[in-house]
Amino acid sequence: MAHISAETTQSKPIETISPDSLPEVQDPNQVADALDKLVDHSEEHADVKQSIHAPFHQLYNIPLIHKLIPGLEKLANEYHVGNFVIVRSTGEKIFESMPIYPRLGMHLMFYGGTQIKLLHNRSVEAVLKDLSLRQGKVYDSPESVKSIPSFVNTYSIGLDELEQPDITKYKCFNDFFYRNLKPGARPVQNADDPLGFCSPADSRVTVYPTVDAAKQFWIKGSKFSIASLLGVEPGSEKARMFEGGSVGIFRLAPQDYHRFHSPIDGVLGDVTDIPGQYYTVNPQAVNEPGFDVFTDNKRSVLYMTHTQSNAPVAFVAIGAMLVGSIAWTAGKGTTVKRVDELGYFAYGGSTVVILFPKGVIKFDDDLLKNSDVPIETLLKAGESIGQSVMPTAGFSAANVLRGGDITQNEASSGAEAGAAAGGWDVWGTVGSKCNVL
Repeated sequence: MAHISAETTQSKPIETISPDSLPEVQDPNQVADALDKLVDHSEEHADVKQSIHAPFHQLYNIPLIHKLIPGLEKLANEYHVGNFVIVRSTGEKIFESMPIYPRLGMHLMFYGGTQIKLLHNRSVEAVLKDLSLRQGKVYDSPESVKSIPSFVNTYSIGLDELEQPDITKYKCFNDFFYRNLKPGARPVQNADDPLGFCSPADSRVTVYPTVDAAKQFWIKGSKFSIASLLGVEPGSEKARMFEGGSVGIFRLAPQDYHRFHSPIDGVLGDVTDIPGQYYTVNPQAVNEPGFDVFTDNKRSVLYMTHTQSNAPVAFVAIGAMLVGSIAWTAGKGTTVKRVDELGYFAYGGSTVVILFPKGVIKFDDDLLKNSDVPIETLLKAGESIGQSVMPTAGFSAANVLRGGDITQNEASSGAEAGAAAGGWDVWGTVGSKCNVL
């Protein structure tokens, strides 16, 4: 995404995406065909601005799209298309221009869940899945290395912090996309504070003390709930464990470093993979009441235990449009420190949602303030997101399941202390997998 100053955006309004945003497009097949051609272009062209990464304000790079989507260039000339974010390190408010593929992908979503059939008699959801898998294969091919220099230049990616700064050493585009950083490149803020929690990724962050607050300000999908996010039955032990809990949402853009890390000092438990759709996770889609992006998309849930409090934490890696896979690189039973690697996303924008039980975390004030606007805050992995307000070894799963106070009393403290070793019976015995396709 190209960064545009807040002052520059005053020259024209920000587009609000709706079914009527492209009035000259009468047939969703036009949008599906354009996305299909963009994926073809990403295979043919070394310049990523000739394909899926084309920013809206540079649509002149791909004249073919003008023909496929009437009125698109006019839209780009009259509106800024994208989202505002706050850069935490400077306090600057900037505008991130949206690439063309999530913009078209969101418009196609307005036709999702209907009986409309698109290319080759496929549904909207089938088209988005096929395009995502195709793009993954394109960027897994050895020929895709030709796009790495253009990607680096388009997004101004610094090479000095990479473990392998020589871009000619990467075997394919995806190999660069989930690149490793040098050890210590993402230090933990307040590392000596055992109460600290940190950002799991380079990402745009919103945080809410309760799931209900997140639904009021940010997640507008009507079907969003803890149970639906985790893929469990309402009223189940896992759902009840996070009832009334806190939520952090961490959105990764294509240019971001795409490995994700532990937000806690703790122990890893089971992973549950949940199949789903390939909708864009752009905020305008998440904020649209008609879309249930987080609970409809494919995702993978890692259950963790926080060492200091014994509290469970649910780490939900959510795939998105053009994301090929979610890979876990750390296994069950592993003891981790903050910013220890957990896994990575292959190509595409993607999101991590972290659930904390009620009363476990107090989020940092600046993040809460920005989220109430609501506006995302740009963070690096390792930066503080808040602190534990739970007594040491104070979380009681038994009390939560009984509907009582979340903290344990003296009678239960000994029995519950073993939970720090990752032994939560409530997590069940779901097997762990490495990849979600």
